[in-house]
Amino acid sequence: MIAAITGVGWVSTETMGSGRRHQVLQSKDGELPKIVSRMVFGEVSPRFGRLDEYSKLGLAAIAFALKDAKQDQLNEKRTAGIIVSSIYGCLATDMEYFEQVIANGGNLASPNLFALTLPNIFLGEAAIRFGLTGPGFAVNGAEPGGTEGLKLALESMFLDENPMMIVGTSDPGCPPLFPYHVEMAAGALFFVLEKHPPDASLSYGGLDMTLRGDVLFNGVEIQSLASLFQGCLPHLIR
Repeated sequence: MIAAITGVGWVSTETMGSGRRHQVLQSKDGELPKIVSRMVFGEVSPRFGRLDEYSKLGLAAIAFALKDAKQDQLNEKRTAGIIVSSIYGCLATDMEYFEQVIANGGNLASPNLFALTLPNIFLGEAAIRFGLTGPGFAVNGAEPGGTEGLKLALESMFLDENPMMIVGTSDPGCPPLFPYHVEMAAGALFFVLEKHPPDASLSYGGLDMTLRGDVLFNGVEIQSLASLFQGCLPHLIR
């Protein structure tokens, strides 16, 4: 079975957007942009404003990917799951929360921060906004790449559990003073995968998985979501 890639969205230190807006993902060392709801949804959203930077990053990339796949304006609920892979996740928010807990002797810690101390919170926000009723969970990987989440998404589709999956990575980078640093580019990159896309012209290509667990894009093995994106580039810039 082949899963079609119908949408690509990202936020990097250089650009943010989606594939069919003829933008090209560039990722260099530097700071991520300050994301506000108008950049993503074209309107002010108090719910978006209350999210931490990790959640804003991932939700923005998901929104761009769904827009690219023309799946962002549907009014009815649909079965679609979301999987995010992350190394650091919401660790910066966790640390900020516990700093308040310690400083106040366990009292008066921020309930707003507490609500964001799980790495899958923004997946629920995406599900509410876009009417997605499938599973949503985070995968913590020791290495950057996001292939663990991609394999789980493909398995779910191939087992007929979900006809559509949104899968990607979201990582704001290593929190300040955290001792375990992994060399990686901060940012978020998400793909929309559809088993039966309503419009074949939206497809960037097909994903398959071998019995050994290797992921193939248009018949070529890929090692990371970044390399998968590189495979989509000829379509993105046409």
